[in-house]
Amino acid sequence: MDKKSVLKEYFGYFTFREGQEELIDAILQNKDALGIMPTGAGKSVCFQVPALIFPGVTIVVSPLVSLMKDQVNSLLQCGIKAAFINATLTEKQHELVMERAARGAYKIIYVAPERLQNKEFISLCGKMDISMVCVDEAHCVSHWGHDFRPSYLNIKSFIESLSKRPVVAAFTATATKRVREDVAELIGLQEPFEVVTGFDRPNLYFEVIKPKNKYVALRRYLDLYSGRNGIVYCASRRNTDELYEKLSEEGYSVTKYHAGLPKSERDFNQELFINDKKEVIIATNAFGMGIDKSNVSFIVHYNMPGDIESYYQEAGRAGRDGSDADCVLLFSPSDIRLQKFFIENPDDNSEMSDREKEEIRALRLEKLNKMVYYSTNAPCLRNYMLSYFGERPKGRCQNCSGCNGSGTSVDITLEAQKIFSCIKRVKEKENKEVIVDILKGNSTDYIVKNKLDKIKTFGTMSDVAESQIEKHIRYFLDHSFISENPKGNLKVEDKAHAVLFKNKRLRRFLEKTDKYKTAENPASEVDLRLLTKLKILRKDLATKGSVPAFIIFTDATLIAIATIKPTNKQEFLKIAGVSERKFDKYGPVFVKLICEHCNKTVEISK
Repeated sequence: MDKKSVLKEYFGYFTFREGQEELIDAILQNKDALGIMPTGAGKSVCFQVPALIFPGVTIVVSPLVSLMKDQVNSLLQCGIKAAFINATLTEKQHELVMERAARGAYKIIYVAPERLQNKEFISLCGKMDISMVCVDEAHCVSHWGHDFRPSYLNIKSFIESLSKRPVVAAFTATATKRVREDVAELIGLQEPFEVVTGFDRPNLYFEVIKPKNKYVALRRYLDLYSGRNGIVYCASRRNTDELYEKLSEEGYSVTKYHAGLPKSERDFNQELFINDKKEVIIATNAFGMGIDKSNVSFIVHYNMPGDIESYYQEAGRAGRDGSDADCVLLFSPSDIRLQKFFIENPDDNSEMSDREKEEIRALRLEKLNKMVYYSTNAPCLRNYMLSYFGERPKGRCQNCSGCNGSGTSVDITLEAQKIFSCIKRVKEKENKEVIVDILKGNSTDYIVKNKLDKIKTFGTMSDVAESQIEKHIRYFLDHSFISENPKGNLKVEDKAHAVLFKNKRLRRFLEKTDKYKTAENPASEVDLRLLTKLKILRKDLATKGSVPAFIIFTDATLIAIATIKPTNKQEFLKIAGVSERKFDKYGPVFVKLICEHCNKTVEISK
């Protein structure tokens, strides 16, 4: 198969993203490769496509067990034979995977860097035809990176120990020029083909606020983001535990993660978040590297990180599916003191000389100063980060709190479309209380008697607090998108038509004390009621299959389905993110639901 056939059949996409095709071509020409691509840019495809074309096995070196599990789950859903080898396997599972690997049962095998020094694994590699070794999160090999892992230094010697040198590819989302040079040297890349696609994530809104009370500010954000998935990062385990206890007691849907918890508890809590059983995870930086969860809508840093690289990578875990997401940093001067304490009291690393330790200390202080400038003085937050990574921005972004002042700008297009559509569907003959009940899905006597529970917008804002819906309506009244007649009935004005019918984006600048939650990425003419049904079906399938919902279809794919409304296989496969394998596994039940929704006959096979 060629690269484009593999892309469509296994991953469900018609075209490559920026940088992907060039890297894939280089790898298929047996050249080493180095890809620097932001989170959500599709690094995995760059090595997974060649892995399926190469005759032998691809070994992927990955730093975290959770990342391996997510990646392998995703590959299995696509019909790709993959496995991971790590300490979470039982003795029987380990023996089975090793035996199958020796027989050539897998195309892709994920391993931790520590495994590369294991005699049993080295012996296994001697029995396999290894076409490629891929290093994920490659910045971990560098002392000058923000997440140095000594075990990554084993990779070069492992590659050199193989009887036949495979293609070697390395990928990371965050690497300055110095770190990139380190990666190439320490992994042993030979004249690598290098692609740096750029670090900008236009769908992310960056914000720094300096609240008098961080906890009060955090609660306000969690209230506004109710019903959505997010991560709250803390600088210490103590802060993580305290926030978790307080928020749990107040009824928030939260769990926690840090290295001080027993492994079984960490794994359990992570699964709660990954599988959407808890909306928010409170965590230290021990959580998240490589977490393949596409529907994270917000990241809040309760404490300032120690460097731009860490902040960019952690914030970049939001909006992986392309939907708009918010990245908020709650800053206070005490954050600087805490980070300086970490620098002056590092974890002892006996592998480094005193001179190297002093160089690292000086470098960390320099990086901290740049992070402090971002948090306190940067005129444009996005441009400051892009400049840090060596890019030259053109003008201010107008999509961060540095450009917009002390508040923030959020996308409220989808909320507007739901409210305007609801008012239209009741023929502009109902007041705001009834509109709120319809959108919320409240089956009051009046709603049922007048069959208002049968219209398409019924329940489309069931996950939003009534007070929040009322605030939206008040805003649209105040800004003449809608009007209210003497009887109290709402009417959609001409000003709203571009938003409702032409998908014009509507953003609102808000003071930090009056912030609405960000909307999902809307699509023109999306059937909002169908979208709700699709999400419920996806959640049921995910629960039955014991996989995260986003592995079945991402939110972006569901929005496309709710817009196009495919009623057969041919139409379904035209949607980005739907592969042949995924359609065969999930397509029929989705087609059945769509046909029932549209009162059409099911014709799945056509």
